[in-house]
Amino acid sequence: MNDLEGLEPEQIKRISKARERVIDSIGKNMDLYGITLSIGHLYGYMYFNEGPVTLDDLSRTMGMSKTSMSTGVRTLLDLKMIDKVWGKGTRKDLFEVVPDWHQNFSDYFSIKWRKAVEGNMIALSKSLAEIKDMQAEYADNPEILQLLTNDDEKIMEAIKYYRWLLKLIESLETGKIFELIPKET
Repeated sequence: MNDLEGLEPEQIKRISKARERVIDSIGKNMDLYGITLSIGHLYGYMYFNEGPVTLDDLSRTMGMSKTSMSTGVRTLLDLKMIDKVWGKGTRKDLFEVVPDWHQNFSDYFSIKWRKAVEGNMIALSKSLAEIKDMQAEYADNPEILQLLTNDDEKIMEAIKYYRWLLKLIESLETGKIFELIPKET
């Protein structure tokens, strides 16, 4: 990392050790959320870097292939945790971290949860429609009708939950969540 140039070797060693501990912690934390440890470390390295970096810079710093760096950067871009930026005098792509951890959390969970909710709502709606068709078909069979009614009620409870989850996602996306749980300043 270029911000350590000009320091004494002992100073570089101590600062690097403290940073490595945080970078490892970031990687482990992101691993809990389904992001690979190496991508978490990549974000950590970028977090401590002063200014934008290229894939070549990242590859050198982390000792990983440019292909691996490209995959990691693409993941972090998709999660809105880093931005692609313009740099005067360079034709290489430059990337820098989005340092707002609150926004990173909001974006990550909004993206992941919205995708899950949409998929689940489609499945629930399809099953609910099939149950409604069977309720009409078996209207004269109380035993099957009761079974279908129970399933209908369970699916409706799941739909209520996913509607609530969409409201939570919206509060993350709009920032209203921070009115309920303020950021520390």
